[in-house]
Amino acid sequence: MSDSFHGSLQGVAPLAHLGIIRAEGEDAAKFLHGQLTQDFSLLGLSEARLAAFCSAKGRMQASFIGFKRSHSEILLVCSRDLLAPTLKRLSMFVLRAKVKLSDASADFALYGLAGDAIKDVAPVAPSAWSKTDSGTTTLVRLYPADGVPRALWVAPAAEAPPAGNVLSPDLWLWSEVRSGIATVTTPIIDAFVPQMLNYESVGGVNFKKGCYPGQEIVARSQFRGTLKRRAYLAHCAEPLQAGDEVFDSADASQPCGTVAQAAAAPGGGFDALISLQISAATGSGLRLGQADGPALELLPLPYPLLEDI
Repeated sequence: MSDSFHGSLQGVAPLAHLGIIRAEGEDAAKFLHGQLTQDFSLLGLSEARLAAFCSAKGRMQASFIGFKRSHSEILLVCSRDLLAPTLKRLSMFVLRAKVKLSDASADFALYGLAGDAIKDVAPVAPSAWSKTDSGTTTLVRLYPADGVPRALWVAPAAEAPPAGNVLSPDLWLWSEVRSGIATVTTPIIDAFVPQMLNYESVGGVNFKKGCYPGQEIVARSQFRGTLKRRAYLAHCAEPLQAGDEVFDSADASQPCGTVAQAAAAPGGGFDALISLQISAATGSGLRLGQADGPALELLPLPYPLLEDI
């Protein structure tokens, strides 16, 4: 990213595309621990979790950034477009657990902070998925985008928004792509096991915790060498969006990848996270939509892949 774009990725962006599921009650952590890919039983008040909610076949139904507001209240930040069906499905598993699940999106304000805007809230620069509380406000540190620090700001809706220059939502969405961490949205529900989006490499899967829906499939993908897809960062001159298919120019018969998340790049064109067959990632013939479609250029991932646990 050029210095001019680096400078533009500074400020505060409203995150209207995200919503919040609240889990409240003495069994909140225990319940989520049994449903999601991350450890919520040991979740402290100074950390957050990236986690996935999977089907019995290990396919991601939703992804969350989860954290405790108290020992009996956990907030799960997710894509607003799939919040309602996800809440309905999670609620089916509550049974006798002492936990109440609800849509708390209207109760909280969500902002994305980038660059110097974070310093006004939390001067210390902790690692990704760390959490800082200030009164009723929560700041969760995210993965950076091209070296620019980023954080998620969450507070009751009546709180004043965080101070800082206004950052356009479009630039924030682009920073999400550049961070290398995809958020599950409706077009890609049931498309990937977590490792196909590199979740095991960015703190989204705990292989030492107990069972959750799809756990056996997720573990088998990791330890038996059955994983055939990974997430890659890519650039395309033409528009693309989540759910679009990617082809190898040498094989028109079937796609070799799927766009997981995409956003307009400030320098022109579009950047995307693509879940791609590993065997196709070594070539230069990737095309959007069909074998003779617009060319895709693979870019370096912003983090190393954790090949073996």
